[in-house]
Amino acid sequence: MELSNLSIEEIQRQLQETDSKKAELESLLKSKREENKASIVEQIRSLIYDNDYDPEEIMDLVLRRRRKLSGNRQYRHYVDPDNPNNVYSRGVLPGWMKDKMIEQGYDPSSKEDREKFKSTSLKLVEAKD
Repeated sequence: MELSNLSIEEIQRQLQETDSKKAELESLLKSKREENKASIVEQIRSLIYDNDYDPEEIMDLVLRRRRKLSGNRQYRHYVDPDNPNNVYSRGVLPGWMKDKMIEQGYDPSSKEDREKFKSTSLKLVEAKD
């Protein structure tokens, strides 16, 4: 079928049919996924019981590990008391921090100097849990 030869009405009708078919397929996919969940749950239960484990013990391990990987970790922030817009949390040192360290006689490449500078020249803002 040559699509460019279709009338506006025919194009609209085909789009409606396509939308209807898409909705039907999405609904079917959703129900199939729900049906498969029961099978997956049963497989997991069998695996746990066949290895003589308590399901709660295993699921606690599974869920705890997942939470650790979720990326919700909060880090400390160090704020420049002279300019609250200058904030450092971790990673590469920002230019303002390097400049300020050099001004005060610290070596930005020295971990010991960086730690000393953070404790004496910056304000620590603890992360919120």
